[in-house]
Amino acid sequence: MKHKNPGLAVDLILERNEKVLLIKRKDEPYKGEWAFPGGFINYGKETIEQTAVRELKEETALIAELKDIEFLGVASKPDRDPRGHVVAVQFVVKKAEGEPKANDDAEEAEWFSLDSVPKLVFDHQETLEKYKAWRRKNDRLQ
Repeated sequence: MKHKNPGLAVDLILERNEKVLLIKRKDEPYKGEWAFPGGFINYGKETIEQTAVRELKEETALIAELKDIEFLGVASKPDRDPRGHVVAVQFVVKKAEGEPKANDDAEEAEWFSLDSVPKLVFDHQETLEKYKAWRRKNDRLQ
C-alpha cells in the first residue's frame, strides 16, 4: 500500500519596531501578493529549523541562527495551499542580522506595522493572529 504524504514547509514571522516583515511573492501561486517568508524543506538534507534559517536568508537576505528562532505553531489544513496538502511549521524569528532585500522567490520584502498588514495569502492571516496572541503572552511574562 502506497501512502500519500503532505509536503512540509515553514512560515516565518520577524518583527522589528512594531512591524512585521512580509514578502511579495515572485511566483505562483499568489504571484504579486503578500505572505510571510517561508518555503519547503529540502528532503533528507535538513531539519525543519535549518529550513527556517535557510529560507529566511534565501528570501530576505537576513541572517538568523538556530537559537534565534522559536516554534509558534503548525498549520495543517489540507486545503491551505493550492499546490496540495502542505503542512507549515510556523516560527518566530526573534533576531536576524542585516537589512531585508528581496531574494529568490520574493519580488519585494517590506515591513508593515501590525495594524496595517495588507491582505495575506495562504492562511497567513491566521498565522498573524496566532503570532499576536503569542506576542501578548510573552509581553505579560516579561
